[in-house]
Amino acid sequence: MLEYWLIGLALMLVIEGIIPFLFPAMWREVFGKMVLLTDGQLRFIGISAMLAGLLLLYLVK
Repeated sequence: MLEYWLIGLALMLVIEGIIPFLFPAMWREVFGKMVLLTDGQLRFIGISAMLAGLLLLYLVK
C-alpha cells in the first residue's frame, strides 16, 4: 500500500515540475498573479483541484 502512495507522490512531483521546467517565465507570471489572490480564492482553487483529483481516481478505479 505504501508503494502506491510513493508512486502517486512521485508522479505528482513529475507533473508539478513540467511547467516550471518547460515554461519558467510563464510559471513565474502565473505564480505572481496567484500571490495577489485572496485566501478564499486560493482555497477554492485548492478544493477544486482536490475534488478533480478524487473524481479522476474514482473514474480510473
